[in-house]
Amino acid sequence: MNIASRSVVSKIVSAIEPPSQLWLTRARAHLDVLTKPAGSLGMLEDIAAQMAAIRQGEFAEPLRKAVYIFAADHGVAAEGVSAYPSEVTRQMVLNFLAQGAAINVLAKLHHVEINVVDVGVDARFDCFAGLLNCKVRNGTRNMLHEAAMSDSELAQAFEVGFKLAAEAKRKGRSLLAVGEMGIGNTTAASAITSVLTNKPVALVTGKGTGLNADAHAHKRQIIEAVLQKHFSSAGIGLPPDPIDVLRCVGGLEIAAMSGLILGAARSGIATVADGFISTAAAAIAYAIEPRIQGYLFAGHQSEEPGHRVLIEYIGLKPILSLNMRLGEGTGAVLAMPIIESAVCLYNEMATFASAGVSEAKL
Repeated sequence: MNIASRSVVSKIVSAIEPPSQLWLTRARAHLDVLTKPAGSLGMLEDIAAQMAAIRQGEFAEPLRKAVYIFAADHGVAAEGVSAYPSEVTRQMVLNFLAQGAAINVLAKLHHVEINVVDVGVDARFDCFAGLLNCKVRNGTRNMLHEAAMSDSELAQAFEVGFKLAAEAKRKGRSLLAVGEMGIGNTTAASAITSVLTNKPVALVTGKGTGLNADAHAHKRQIIEAVLQKHFSSAGIGLPPDPIDVLRCVGGLEIAAMSGLILGAARSGIATVADGFISTAAAAIAYAIEPRIQGYLFAGHQSEEPGHRVLIEYIGLKPILSLNMRLGEGTGAVLAMPIIESAVCLYNEMATFASAGVSEAKL
């Protein structure tokens, strides 16, 4: 099963190597001799060491940043799981292209290149400057009644991410953010989270775009029914197959983000996951190949309850916690200056020896 998608994934995964343990050890040693009490920069030291292990000999070079916003529609939106109609996906893509969204403001402020990718919007875009047309199909199928994607469609969506990661490497990008836009995609992310982590639907399903109590309860019921349809006969005690989970209950944008994360790891590029949806993509990538963990940062922890579950599943620590739940890559882009700060401190602080400062005696 899933022969096409497994084939394209295996080519990428086979070439992934974890970040260098040698460089990680060297970085830790260097951080310990900077003019500060040991560990006093807290998580910034962990970030700097991780970036050193990823970038190795290129560590001192300036970071070249980009954010990829993957847009796609979801067939399950027909079940009333979102407070907004599906046409908002198309409208927000146009807003991104017109530089009117929150991600545009933040990316401009922090000098991050924006890439808007249509991987499955249920609309036609004609000759819009700045839009990457990578459409696989006009949205997923309704996962309540059938699998969200076919195997070949999933393979194509993976390929979109792989190719963009390879292009980012050619362009010299060294820090990528993954974001998304898609009405109905918190439903897909909640389903993915429940299956991957074996957590109850009620625990991992939030209000998404702002559902009221009744609509929230309806959303949980739909997800329960979706999981009953696709996974009720799964083997007891067996780990879920992440590729099949993605095919059945995922989204085209989630698949493309998973592909980008896997492809970036193959190319030795650090990636910052944004909120619940992009972290669901990161969790799929991690379940496929755990070695990608060393290339991943969690930009922030969102208000969606399933997001914390996914961050813990992958084994990450969120850089920021700002009560955000917007998506678009906003939290990931906001975390990029923190990562840059950690790298700059590592590169530019004096050591005790170079500054002539006495070290601690105890």
